[in-house]
Amino acid sequence: MTTLTHRARRTEVSKNSEKKMESEEDSNWEKSPDNEDSADSKDIRLTLMEEVLLLGLKDKEGYTSFWNDCISSGLRGGILIELAMRGRICLEPLTMRKKRLLDRKVLLKSDSPTGDVLLDETLKHIKATEPTETVQTWIELLTGETWNPFKLQYQLRNVRERIAKNLVEKGILTTEKQNFLLFDMTTHPVTNTTEKQRLVKKLQDSVLERWVNDPQRMDKRTLALLVLAHSSDVLENVFSSLTDDKYDVAMNRAKDLVELDPEVEGTKPSATEMIWAVLAAFNKS
Repeated sequence: MTTLTHRARRTEVSKNSEKKMESEEDSNWEKSPDNEDSADSKDIRLTLMEEVLLLGLKDKEGYTSFWNDCISSGLRGGILIELAMRGRICLEPLTMRKKRLLDRKVLLKSDSPTGDVLLDETLKHIKATEPTETVQTWIELLTGETWNPFKLQYQLRNVRERIAKNLVEKGILTTEKQNFLLFDMTTHPVTNTTEKQRLVKKLQDSVLERWVNDPQRMDKRTLALLVLAHSSDVLENVFSSLTDDKYDVAMNRAKDLVELDPEVEGTKPSATEMIWAVLAAFNKS
């Protein structure tokens, strides 16, 4: 057998192995305990961005607070974490010169489609960008907060509306028009309150009944959602229904969690680096 044949077979095996890993990571995401908390919602699979927006929406009014200027960047951070957890992107390896999370560039692991339009659009941007960029820069680019006119093409437009439409398709929101004197606005009231309450209770339990006082022992998606809810300024919505005593405990524990040093937590063996890199980026901004 020739060397060329050997190489061809090795290449084929390598490609098949990569596809298998991507398939397994997508499968693990679908089978996550977070996605199977109740019989009512067992068929509903939400991305981190959809969960953050759902937490931020007023149930009856169907829009987020007009004073919330954090949720846009929070949703972009959610996109990066979601892609990392699905095995599509990662941070470049730790080196002596690049030890900090915010110094390390985002690398493409696979451009295999995820089936989500926003995730796949972001993947295309990351694939086409040379030289590569850091997590903080990507959040700024995807949000459109850049002074470089040549980089405005990377801005993701109408993100909230596109995520809301996904939630409408999944039967969680509906679409209405509301008149605000000077203008009409499309709103998305919550119709599946069971799903939202399940999500709220999951986060409440994570800092109360199921509190483990160690982020490395927490479910990764729950940890990511707590970080994103804090960064998007929607954590108050999650804990507002609690009694005063439980509210104080929940907020203090969540505060302790997000005030941990991302550089320390990100280097621990079981850590998901992208979660801590996104937190570091928001802490700096």
